[in-house]
Amino acid sequence: MKISSEFSKYAQDYEYHNIIQEKVAQKVLSFVHNEPKNILDLGCGRGALVEKISWQYEHFVGVDFSKGMLALHPKSNKIECIYSDFNDIKLFKYLQHYTFDYILSASALQWAKDLESLFENIAKLGTPFSLAIFTSNTFKTLHETAGIRSPLRDQKTLYTLQEKYLNADFEVKNYSLQFETVQDMFRYIKKSGVSGSRNILSFKEMKHLMQSYPLDVLEFEVVFIHSR
Repeated sequence: MKISSEFSKYAQDYEYHNIIQEKVAQKVLSFVHNEPKNILDLGCGRGALVEKISWQYEHFVGVDFSKGMLALHPKSNKIECIYSDFNDIKLFKYLQHYTFDYILSASALQWAKDLESLFENIAKLGTPFSLAIFTSNTFKTLHETAGIRSPLRDQKTLYTLQEKYLNADFEVKNYSLQFETVQDMFRYIKKSGVSGSRNILSFKEMKHLMQSYPLDVLEFEVVFIHSR
């Protein structure tokens, strides 16, 4: 199953399983101080960012590769939703016809197939930005217990790439989410979409992982990259 398909499948449940993503969205917006009027949101999902914008804007463009998420995104004559993958070069050629005052992204860019190219395209737009990206230390203990490698990039890689193309402020923040049972924890992972559609463990291996996982929390690490 493609990642976009997974997000579409659980789009209706996503609102109730994205506690950390909501916190991340709030922090992304905390770096925005000049009340931009024309905004681009890369990986807009069901609209976590646009719902939290407290100022009056003129045009909000949200891009996402999940039709299910876009179907839940707020609609108005000020909001334009584009169904596209932010790794598609055609998307950025199309976006060059717009004038943006600010670029936002929360909890999405970690799934970029080619993050270097994406950062380069963001830089070419010449627009201030505030981005949040989950790192490989997300679910660190779970991955170590299962003996698997995270699909996400580490903090050092993200810093190097942003320094090359964006030359921005770089902040790391850690979150944790506690669960009453391990079953609740794994249900969260599946329903929230943060597993990235990586069903790489067999049923037997998953059962063993649930029995041997040493914590009652999940760890998350997020880097915030924003214009100086």
